[in-house]
Order: sequence, then structure tokens, then C-alpha cells
Amino acid sequence: MMQRTELRISLAALVVAFSTGLSSVWTPSAIALPGQSTDEVATWLRSTPSLKPGPGEKLTVRRSNTASQRMIFEASMFAPGKLTRKSASGGVVRSESLQLFDMLYGVTKARLEEALRSIYGLEITQDYEQAEVVYSYPTAQEERNALRQNKPIAAALQGELRRGRRFAYWIEVARNPTGLNYAGKIVVFLNEDLAKVESDIQSR
Repeated sequence: MMQRTELRISLAALVVAFSTGLSSVWTPSAIALPGQSTDEVATWLRSTPSLKPGPGEKLTVRRSNTASQRMIFEASMFAPGKLTRKSASGGVVRSESLQLFDMLYGVTKARLEEALRSIYGLEITQDYEQAEVVYSYPTAQEERNALRQNKPIAAALQGELRRGRRFAYWIEVARNPTGLNYAGKIVVFLNEDLAKVESDIQSR
């Protein structure tokens, strides 16, 4: 069992620690990305210590340290957001997402960004950092509308969409009134799906 002090280091260390027991940040030598085949991504996952699938897992990896700390990494043939027939691509991964739930130390945008760097390395991190923010939410009006429509979850979700040179990115944190955000996700997906994802977020 890992010590809590180790878990405090960072989300990236936590991702690695779930599967390896290490608190150091893993630096990838090779990665599989949206646009590649499911077989290529599955092979990458099997060779990646921090994301190696367990029994019965292939493109979705679940890790849990305690009931209060969980992570899910998923490579999907669907674009993020609502599932539609048009958003699927047979045999090709369209998106990869990392979701984290942490009631002990919380989830922040910075920790999710650190996880992106840990999993994908420098090139994708730079693409993310240099990407254009095309949508940031909620606006004050969107938050008021969500509360007025009795949609507290929608009002609590804070995030942004970015368009990079290589990929699009979706980062989101579920805000908690107590001040400690328990859940968040970061998604890497194809630029061609950006308009769909933005529309899905705005209509939920």
C-alpha cells in the first residue's frame, strides 16, 4: 500500500503508482494516439507500465488505490461527447481520455495537465500548451441558466476546448462547493471532431 505522502506528489505520479507502486513520473519512449488503429493502441497500452491493461481489459484501463481514489484511461473509436453513428470510426481510435476521482487530494487543471505530460511526453504537451482555446465554460450566463434550470452538475463543470496543430484537447474539472474538486478529465481527440464536441457541451 502506498503512503499518502507519495500520492500527494502529483496526479501523474498517482497514475503511475496505481499500476507500478512508483512515485516517479514515467517518460514515454513511444505513444499511440487518436487516428491510429485499435490494434496499435492496444499494443502501446500493453507495453506501457502505467497504463497496462488488467485481465479482461483492452482499450479501457481502470485503477483504484482506495475507494476514494480511482482513474480510468480509455481509448475509444467514438468522438467525445454524445455517441452517434457518425462519431464512430471502425477500427480507428478517435479519442483517448484520462478520468480521475480523488477525494483525498482533489483534482485540478494543473494536475490533469501534468498527467498529459507524463503519459504523452513533450511533443504532445507542447501541442496542448500552444493550442488555441476555442471554448471556455461556463460563462456567467451559462452558469446562471444551469442553476435556473435545476442542473447543478452542469453548473459545476468547468473546462475548455483547445485546437492544437496535431490534436484537439478537452479538459474539465467538476467543481465542489467545499473547495476540493473530486473529479476531472483530460481528453485528446481528432481536430475534425472539435465542432461536435463543443456543440455537445453547450447542449447538455
